[in-house]
Formats: sequence, structure tokens, C-alpha cells
Amino acid sequence: MSAGSNLRQWLMTGVSYMIPFVAAGGILIALSFLISGDPAGFTSLNYQNGIDGVDGSGAALAMNVRIGAILFSLAMGPWNFLLPALAGYIAFGMADRPGLVPGFAAGYFAGAVGAGFLGALLGGLIAGAVAQAISNWNVPSAIRPLMPLVINPLLATVVVGTAMVTLGKLIVTPLNTGANDWLTQQAGASAILLGVIIGLMMAFDMGGPINKVAYTFGVASLTAANGAGTTVMACVMAAGMTPPLGLALATVLRKNLFNDAEREQGKAAFVLGLTFITEGAIPFAAADPIRVIPSIMAGSAVAGAVVAATQATLSAPHGGIAVLPLIGNAGAFLLALVAGTVVTALLVSALKGANQKAAA
Repeated sequence: MSAGSNLRQWLMTGVSYMIPFVAAGGILIALSFLISGDPAGFTSLNYQNGIDGVDGSGAALAMNVRIGAILFSLAMGPWNFLLPALAGYIAFGMADRPGLVPGFAAGYFAGAVGAGFLGALLGGLIAGAVAQAISNWNVPSAIRPLMPLVINPLLATVVVGTAMVTLGKLIVTPLNTGANDWLTQQAGASAILLGVIIGLMMAFDMGGPINKVAYTFGVASLTAANGAGTTVMACVMAAGMTPPLGLALATVLRKNLFNDAEREQGKAAFVLGLTFITEGAIPFAAADPIRVIPSIMAGSAVAGAVVAATQATLSAPHGGIAVLPLIGNAGAFLLALVAGTVVTALLVSALKGANQKAAA
């Protein structure tokens, strides 16, 4: 097979194993937000708080908040394995069993250094390549049985872990700092331009460092507003909801462009999008980044621009559709959400359709 076909196969292996983690964890998170009714506060609670019925200071919790805290804690089980599963099974697709340990380690380090989805993709490919190279070493017969069980995972994990941590310090941290400084400078510019910039950043890496810079900027705007809603936070949430919603819509409009697993993931992506979990778009982006990432960036940019143009506001840092009562000019916010969703769906369908025709 060609290099492109091999790459797609490796990525699809990672995606197919990651989808159940996204679905289980994401839907539990969505339910926890919807049931708790307190998206700004209950995520700081844990499973034990929900069981005991009190928060960290000993104050009693309402039953819906207790249930939300329990569900959110349960969700963190599969959710925390999302990046390791993606990277681990990409490496597995490349190097078979020797790639699993360094691949999972690469995914863990991608999360630890803030490299997010794109870091996990890169880490999985590095882990697979390193494990495959070590597997091809010509070693004495006495050592050969230890290669897949001990030597390969050990050496590959050291190499991949060092590479990921180094890349994180040299690239990710300066990138975060620079992006936050740059975004702050844009705050005095045109409101619509700022909405577009926030939209592009929210969609680019779907929960990764660039997304987190934009989200943190939105939360900071709430802090500065002393409880009042801000247009920046509304831009952040609309732009973060649009990618999974747009891709879910595309799987309905153009079913033939998506495989069975992606069509099933589209159902989960709809729920994740409604609850402001941008990571619901990751499986689609991992399988076809060239066409999916530009499409969701365009849709999120439109959503951010419409929110900014209409001056919709939001006074909660999370929650998606569950915090609709906390949105100022909710009609405009919903219009932005629909516009961004439709743009994403149409664009990704057009790009995938054109690619399908070219391949034929």
C-alpha cells in the first residue's frame, strides 16, 4: 500500500478503538451537566461528595447535584483514557503489540504536557515508528523472546516519553503563552474579528492547547465581569459546540461519505455537541484531518462571528444547551449555533464528496 493508505489505516485503527471511550465518557459528562443544573460548580466535586451529600466545606448538596457529581466522576474513567487509547492503537496499527505500551504512554504524555488531540496523533505515530524499528533489530536468539515483552516496550517508552515531554516544553508551553498574549491583544479590535479568531482556535485542536487558550480567555472574561455575562464566553461556547454538531449533521445528510462506525459516532457527537464537549469531533478529525479540521474551523468561525455581531452573552463557563436560560439574546446564540453547524456539515460533505469522486 501507499504511504497515504498506510497512514489512513493506522489512524482509523486508533479511531475505531477510541470511539467507545468518547461515547461512554462523553455521554456520561453530558448527562451529568443536564442533571446537575450547576455546570459552573459541580465538576469540582467527586464521587465521594455525591455519596456523602456534602461539598468540600461540609455544606449539603441538592440531590440533582449529587447525582451529577457521581456521573461526572464515573465519566472521568473512560474520558481520561481518550488520548492514550487514540495514540496507543495508532501505534498498535503500526507495530502490533510492541506498540501498545509506548503508544499509551505517548497519549498520556500528550495530555500531561497539554498537547491534546494533535499531540496524541503525533505521539502515536512516533511510538509506532520507534517500536517497529526496535522490533526489526537483529538480536541474539537468547534475547529475542524478551524483545516484545520487556526490551521493546521499555526502550520505546523511554524514547517516546522523552520526545513528548521535550516537545511539550519547547513547543506547547510557548505556544500556549504566545497564543494567550496574542488573543488578549485582539480584545480591543473589532468584535466580529475577535469572534472569528475564537472560533478558529476552539475548533483547531478540539480540546487541545489552542482550544484551552481560547476557553481560558472566555472564563477570564467572566471573572473580570464579576458575574455578568460576556460576549467572549458566548463566542467560546457556540464555537465549541459547533464541530461535533456539524459533523453529526453531515453523517445524516451524506451518509454514504461516512463508514458505519462514523455514522454511529455521529449520534454520540450530537449529544456531545449540545453539551459543549468539542472532543466529540476528534474521531472524525483523526480519521480524515485534511478535510475535517478546515471544515469545523470554518463552521466555528461563523458561529463566533454571529455571536459577536449580535452581542449575545453568557454567564456560565460550561453546560451547552443546559445553560440556555443564562444566555443573553438566546435567539441570536441559537442562530449562531445553527449557522456554524450547517456551514461545517456542508463544507465537510463537499470536501469528502470531491475526494471520493477524485478517488473513483
